[in-house]
Order: sequence, then structure tokens, then C-alpha cells
Amino acid sequence: MAITFQYNKTSLQGLEKQLKVRVRALPTIKNKESALRLEVKRAKDDAKALDEKLELRINAYDQMLALWGEFDTTLLHVDDVKMTIKKIAGVRIPVLEGVDYSVRPFSLFSSPKWFADGIEQLKELAQIGIEQEFMTQKLNLLEHARKKTTQKVNLFEKVQIPGYEDAIRKIKRFMEDEENLSKSAQKIVKSRQEAEKANVEI
Repeated sequence: MAITFQYNKTSLQGLEKQLKVRVRALPTIKNKESALRLEVKRAKDDAKALDEKLELRINAYDQMLALWGEFDTTLLHVDDVKMTIKKIAGVRIPVLEGVDYSVRPFSLFSSPKWFADGIEQLKELAQIGIEQEFMTQKLNLLEHARKKTTQKVNLFEKVQIPGYEDAIRKIKRFMEDEENLSKSAQKIVKSRQEAEKANVEI
């Protein structure tokens, strides 16, 4: 981004103000980036743990695959998924509070004995699946915020702050040159006037 400026005091003051804002904000943005980086790592670790947990449950499910053919899948229903919003490093993240399930009544006498255990297994699988969805959403939001924050840090650190410093240096150098030229011109004028005055007196 090219920084536009003019060679005058007003432009210099404007640039100094902009530079000051960015220099002050940079440590805060860097801290936010570090916090987000840490949260992304935690979320990735949590997601990996959930994947492993789900795999274990699926393996257990597979071992009873022959039995699941007779299971009535309409027995279990997810009624409600409760969530809240939590701010992590300034990012609004949906957090799972709980899941409400309902079990359709069934005859314990005419149904296979393992149905009750099967329902609990399905609940666990559903719970992990829902937790995974929340974790994926959390990870995406945190990663997106981290990328944007990193871009902002780079923009401030590598583009804007050096750009403003360079523009300020150019304006100051121009103004110093202008002042030196003015002083030199005044000296020349003064010398001429003194020389003319001396000639008149002779």
C-alpha cells in the first residue's frame, strides 16, 4: 500500500499520528495473534482426541455389526442441542452445553436384551459426532481469526510502519533542505546589502 503525503507540516503531523497509532497497537495485536495461535493448537489437539475417541467407539460398534441389523434406529432421537457463545481471544465461539435425547418406549421383553446398551452406545456416538461439529466450527473460526491477525501484524510491521517512517523522514529532509536554502538565501541577500551599503559609504 503506497502512502500518500505532501511535503508540508500538516501532512507530517498526520503521518506521525498514524504511525503512533500503529506502533501502539502492534504489541496488542501481536499478543492477540500469540493467544490465537495457542488456542488453534489446543483446538487441533482436542479435535485429534475426539477423532481417536470416535474411532474407538466405531470399532466397538463394528464388533456388534451383525446385531445392529435388528436394532430399531427410531428408538433414539436428538431433541435439542444446547449451546452458548464464548469469547476466546476476542473471537465469538459456539460452545456445546448439552444434548437432549429422547428414547421412544419399547418393550424390554420382546426386544433383544442388548437394546438398552445399544441406545447408550448410539448416544455416545451421537454426542461425539456433535462435539466434533462444534470443534470443527471452533477450529475454523479461530484459524480464520488467526490468519487475519497475522496479516494485520505483517501489514503493520512490514508495510505500514516502515512506510510511514520513510515518508516522515522524506518530509523532514525536504523541510530541512528548504530551511537551509532559505537561510542561505537570506545570508546572500544580507551580504549583498552589506556590500552595497559599503559601496555607497565609499
